Amino acid sequence: MEYGFAFFPGQGAQAPGMGKDLFESSAAARAVFEEASEGAGRDVAKLCFDSEKDVLSRTENSQIAIFTHSMAALAALREAGVSFKAAAGFSLGEYTALAAAGVVSLADGIKIVSMRGRLMQQAADSIDGGMAAIMGLDDEKIEQACNAVTCGIVRPVNYNCPGQLVIAGERGALEQAMENCKAAGARRAVPLAVSGAFHTPLMAEAAKELRAFVADFNFHAPTMDIYSNLDGKKLSLTDLPAHLEQHMVSPVRWKTLVANGMAAGLTTACEIGPGKTLTGFAGKISKELVCKPVADMAGVQDAAE
Repeated sequence: MEYGFAFFPGQGAQAPGMGKDLFESSAAARAVFEEASEGAGRDVAKLCFDSEKDVLSRTENSQIAIFTHSMAALAALREAGVSFKAAAGFSLGEYTALAAAGVVSLADGIKIVSMRGRLMQQAADSIDGGMAAIMGLDDEKIEQACNAVTCGIVRPVNYNCPGQLVIAGERGALEQAMENCKAAGARRAVPLAVSGAFHTPLMAEAAKELRAFVADFNFHAPTMDIYSNLDGKKLSLTDLPAHLEQHMVSPVRWKTLVANGMAAGLTTACEIGPGKTLTGFAGKISKELVCKPVADMAGVQDAAE
């Protein structure tokens, strides 16, 4: 069975117990968890299966957990005979897409994601920042609401689907932007349970350090197309370290990415890893895009059939 897109979720999709069913039921998935533990220098299976929600939600933990769960689910899908024409990931998921397409090895992906999680955690700990989802307001009005804030940095960062855009920034600036959005007619402005102002210039130092770190790795030609959430287009591998630096401080253009993939004929997808966030976005972006969530063996079997 071949699907158009392999979608990989980003931070926020984590949940206690994630991936345990795959670990217990699929030899290929279990091998991914074992390699992740070896590469990360910590018991990633224990982190995923036994951690409390607040521990798992820390950036340094959630990123390696989600990456590992997604790669394990992909391994189980491939074991069941499922293949994909293209890969795309939301924020952190872009790294999973790179590993899924063979641009980085699983071992290198684990090292890079572990470092990214640590750097972003350090950045989050050093700045009082946050994120908020704005519902029911046009993108342009949200952009204007952020631009009107003068007390600090706040930016639109996740262009998720029609009627939902996430903003991020320094705490005071974020709160002011939320009020501006409500005044402009937003249906809701909901703070997200994250500690950092991700995908903003506040991540610049972490992004610079990540670029230096990934420069030492070997990158390979992709085995399938990768659509980047930086601009929504097919990823060029000309200078991947520079791309990943820019990726950390720039908005996630998910709506654009999905639209470009659909224009190229990619109308089926599996959301591979924890949660159903991207499946939900897919339904709001286009009724013609069929997306199946694959977080466990039941999802694997459904996708294979």
